[in-house]
Amino acid sequence: MSVTETLAAYYAAFNRQDAEAMLALLSDDVVHEPSQGDPRHGKDAFRAFLAHMNRCYAEQVIDPVFMASADGTSGSAEFRLTGRYLETDEGLPSATGQEYALRVGAFFEFADGLITRVSNHYNLADWIQQVQAG
Repeated sequence: MSVTETLAAYYAAFNRQDAEAMLALLSDDVVHEPSQGDPRHGKDAFRAFLAHMNRCYAEQVIDPVFMASADGTSGSAEFRLTGRYLETDEGLPSATGQEYALRVGAFFEFADGLITRVSNHYNLADWIQQVQAG
């Protein structure tokens, strides 16, 4: 698969909440750099992150745009993320089913056809304002 095909498959699996399909696209030593917090290393850490996210949030990627480097070693995605806050996440406002929408940028590195780095970026202050108003 090309970089853009891999990213399309990754986000299609995300929208289905299919963690195993997402994990199948990652290298065993993947590095996950969240917008907030410390990097996570390896598939097991990413699997735990996905389980946590699916428990606290119901999210969908809307209208993704994918880009890839000419050499196939990096790619990016820009999209709208819509969601509902299901369960209070540690250190964040209380969850009451609030809906939100964010613009997100994500950056990826690839080796041997697998994703080796996932780096997500969004405006946490905007998210907090939305859930506090909701």
